[in-house]
Amino acid sequence: MTSATLLVELLTEELPPKALPRLGETFATRIADGLKAKGLAPADAAFRTFASPRRLAVTVAKVASEAAAKEVTEKLMPVSVALDAEGKPTPALLKKMEAKGIPVGAVAGFERRMDGKAEALFHTAMVPGAKLADVLSAIVQDAIKALPIPKVMRWGDGDATFVRPVHKLTFLHGADVVPGRVLDLDSGRTTRGHRFMSRGDIDIATADAYEPTLLAEGKVIPNFAERRANIERQLLAEAAKQGALLNEYADLLDEVAALVEHPTVYVGEFEAEFLAVPQECLILTMRANQKYFPLFDGAGKLLNRFLIVSNMQVADPSNIVAGNARVVRPRLSDARFFFEQDKKQKLEARLPRLAPVVYHNKLGSQLERVERLEALAGAIVAQLHGDVAAAKRAARLAKADLVTDMVGEFPELQGIMGRYYALADGEGQVVADAIQAHYQPRFAGDELPAGNVAAAVALADKLDALAGFFGIGMVPTGDKDPFALRRAALGVLRILIEAPLPLELPKLIDTAAAGFKPGLLTAEGFAAQLQDFMFERLKNLLRETGRDGAVIDAVLALKPVRIDLVPAKLAAVEAFRALPEAEALAAANKRIVNILKKAEGAPGEPDLALLQEEAEKALFRQVVEVAPLVRSHVANEDYTAALCALAGLRAAVDQFFEDVMVMAEEPLTRANRLALLAQLAGLMNQVADISRLSA
Repeated sequence: MTSATLLVELLTEELPPKALPRLGETFATRIADGLKAKGLAPADAAFRTFASPRRLAVTVAKVASEAAAKEVTEKLMPVSVALDAEGKPTPALLKKMEAKGIPVGAVAGFERRMDGKAEALFHTAMVPGAKLADVLSAIVQDAIKALPIPKVMRWGDGDATFVRPVHKLTFLHGADVVPGRVLDLDSGRTTRGHRFMSRGDIDIATADAYEPTLLAEGKVIPNFAERRANIERQLLAEAAKQGALLNEYADLLDEVAALVEHPTVYVGEFEAEFLAVPQECLILTMRANQKYFPLFDGAGKLLNRFLIVSNMQVADPSNIVAGNARVVRPRLSDARFFFEQDKKQKLEARLPRLAPVVYHNKLGSQLERVERLEALAGAIVAQLHGDVAAAKRAARLAKADLVTDMVGEFPELQGIMGRYYALADGEGQVVADAIQAHYQPRFAGDELPAGNVAAAVALADKLDALAGFFGIGMVPTGDKDPFALRRAALGVLRILIEAPLPLELPKLIDTAAAGFKPGLLTAEGFAAQLQDFMFERLKNLLRETGRDGAVIDAVLALKPVRIDLVPAKLAAVEAFRALPEAEALAAANKRIVNILKKAEGAPGEPDLALLQEEAEKALFRQVVEVAPLVRSHVANEDYTAALCALAGLRAAVDQFFEDVMVMAEEPLTRANRLALLAQLAGLMNQVADISRLSA
């Protein structure tokens, strides 16, 4: 039995770049786990992942050629079935022993022990460990089946299928080839390096020599993370040399690292006249179509230079640079043409073209939606005492850029181009900015729309979608959310909380729903369902900030109508929870809630004349004394002071439950005590349901 590093490599055609890191990680992890499960590698065996455009590979340390034998005990059958009256093996036992290859003479060594209520026979034997050569192909095949590949392809005359054609299979244990067959390929030690810079087929001497051999002879950096880091170093160094910045580049860096095996960075340039086109268009053209890294000055303005990550290293890169500049020029020309053509027609004039554009077959056209957004944005901004005319104008024009040539070519620019075209049409800056910002926030951490007008249009856009789709029963389920309603809900919540805006969520939902034609939204109780959906999103959003779950539950249990006040209420509950009286009051409140749930009918107002025990009279006096103070603090949105004022009730509440029988036999007394508890509960739960703080 020998132990050495194991190499497994699939040499393929170019793999899908966006999926490459995940393919590499899954492939390597599954093979390492498979070896450990067979006892061929220790549980802590290190493995190294390799993923390049033309290969998936893994090296696993300390892999044995054969796993150690292990003792295995198995139940054969109940004694009553296995042995006859004289204790001799029955035909049933002999047949089972024959099937398992157990010699007849082994009967004497069988163990008899209780299994449940019956005695059974157990057989213990040493089982040989798995041999690497016998199981490696199956382990690799299982790893291939586990890869996240939505579509596979077939090549050649064989039956093998994979995401791309596979040309070579390498199984190397130390210096020895492990015989195996996967995807109609026999294993060997030969691979290939860079498609153009390598010397041809390369024999790998040992598994440990795989990475250095590929780098030296094959001109390939096989590890994805190292290749990515290599590209990033070159990009940053070249950008600094150019006196420029890269701005955001992480996503493109991941993709480019999956496109090249031997990266080299060069500088390209385009004509400065193209900078008259909105820079977002040029950036998207370079990044999305050509995979170039645009360069910026210190103010974030696009320069007419870019960085190219080439898969070739040459002494004279002039042909590569010139070729890339020649390729990007028509793209930039197209962007300029689209921009100039689009400006010839005002956004207002484009609105009729939205009529045949279907928003959803049950919710009408984009033009009908624009009319709803216009009214809804105006209603929202009016509550904020903002510019109603500007909000309605921005909402009216917000979707007009959907029918421009530029957005037709680059859908990612919707809103952005709307702003440029609005300014070109002579619209005000506030209107133009709101057109771009109404899609924000588009993702976690994205900027919020700035100002009441932009916020109102953004809220209108999201609330219209939420009310509309919930109103026709198109509710997100599981991981399915085709209309991005979770994102829309989070956008509404973030705007309300972080702006912050003093708007009532139920009113916003009702106003949005009222904008649809009568009878269109037919889902029963959809407004309440949407509100619950929003609070569930809010709960998750707050938990991501590190807030305590019990504190969040306490505040959201009351379904606060003003979302902007939630952070202050959370802070107040956290301050209250730190008080020594908090736990006792929370427990008492929980007890009160349970008592009131069991009581029949709604309690009225407590009558002082019906109070009998000194403890209930004392509690009544305390409640009457504290109530105005609490209400005043709540009205002033000083929730911390409101909750802290409740701390003085603890002694009276404790004494009440110590001395008073709430559920007295006399009906009037019982009803009066329930009324007192209801009044107390109402006072204690104005900011949050503090019973949720009780363990």
